Amino acid sequence: MDTAGFMQGLRAWMANDGHWPTRQKLLVFGATLVVIGMLIGVFETSPEPQAETFSEAFDLSLPERFAADGTAGAGGDADPRQSAGPSRETYLDSWNSVTVHAGQTLDAIFRQQGFSVTLLHQILALNEDTKGLKRIRPGDVFDFRTGENGELAAMRYALDERRYLVVYNQGGRLDADVQTREIATEIAEAEGVIDSSLFVAGKQAGLSDAMIMKLAYIFGWDIDFVLDIREGDRFMLVYERLYREGEFLRDGDILAATFVNQGQRFQAIRFENDQISGYFAPDGRDMRKAFLRAPLNFSYISSSFNPRRMHPVLKRVRPHNGIDYHAPRGTPVYAAGAGTVTRSGYSSANGHHVFIKHAGGIETRYLHFTKRTVKKGQKVAQGETIGTVGSTGLATGPHLHYEFVVNGVHRNPRTVALPKVEPLKGESLTAFKSLAAPLLTQLGRMESASLYASRE
Repeated sequence: MDTAGFMQGLRAWMANDGHWPTRQKLLVFGATLVVIGMLIGVFETSPEPQAETFSEAFDLSLPERFAADGTAGAGGDADPRQSAGPSRETYLDSWNSVTVHAGQTLDAIFRQQGFSVTLLHQILALNEDTKGLKRIRPGDVFDFRTGENGELAAMRYALDERRYLVVYNQGGRLDADVQTREIATEIAEAEGVIDSSLFVAGKQAGLSDAMIMKLAYIFGWDIDFVLDIREGDRFMLVYERLYREGEFLRDGDILAATFVNQGQRFQAIRFENDQISGYFAPDGRDMRKAFLRAPLNFSYISSSFNPRRMHPVLKRVRPHNGIDYHAPRGTPVYAAGAGTVTRSGYSSANGHHVFIKHAGGIETRYLHFTKRTVKKGQKVAQGETIGTVGSTGLATGPHLHYEFVVNGVHRNPRTVALPKVEPLKGESLTAFKSLAAPLLTQLGRMESASLYASRE
């Protein structure tokens, strides 16, 4: 007796929802038939009749009831009524990846893969997402999966680091949807002591170039990382590390950081809500100031603020009412603060130059550009590029001459007290302090452990 065939037929019959009332009544009857069939099978295959009594207990798997949508009930397996054909998940492994090269088109890639251009045009016409595949760039990656006969089964393209566009070909019927790429966040810690520079110490602490730049940006309104850094300065930070589908993707945001510069401690915590996003000191003060301390990334100061400086070109004492920042030609120069451009022009002394008027009677001046990127009357935001470093006018080499004028009086850009941004208040301050408390505790623990280790 074919017990397996009998069981398969019985289960298929009982899985039919229309037979469910009858199924309950015949449950015991069906189980009895199974036992009888198995006993018959034993006697049929035995070469000689046996007089022994069977005392083995049979563990019978009762048929499962399936819901109307075909899903199994509690403890059930897959619905036996569902098609045995491949599901979409079947297409999500065994990909053949192709990287786009310079000058390469998607139709050329399709032909190389053995797919027709007609199929490509059908895919591009599916929806707005697939239509965007016309705009591909070198370095983009397309993943393909082929069927048994070499036809396209599925195609996958990364829209961004968090989403895939997946196109399916099921029996000639094309379909496309956007799938989320799983990204997990890990909280990491790093700390370092400066011997020569922040960059070297950051690398020794295992930080990426981007993370070191983020750290410098956070404290850049209070610390000049070219001139103020000293041996023995230290930093601690808590930050995110992002993983996609189990593999490291990139570093995320810095959540909190401490920087000790010449014995002075600076701390910052990242905070954002519906209207606010940035870094704040533990008391809620914005780490940003209304003005950048230096409006560019410079190599060194070639000439400081000096009312009695000897002019290098004119060879006579002439006040130097600003600071000369040496930097490579073409280095971007940023607006130190938000304001309105009052001058954007050229003169024999200043070369290409830009003046910006700010609130509170403050004016900033930028001289010797290679080129200017703003016009008179234009409003600019803090950090917006207004020109590039050059040596036009009375200049001996590429540098930015930068002046800070308050109510008509020149002040030293490096030492003048910079206006502060409005601090957090009310509910925002309350929410911030709740977020900051555990992060500050974590930073404190790291600093204590670091100091203890240095004394051993």
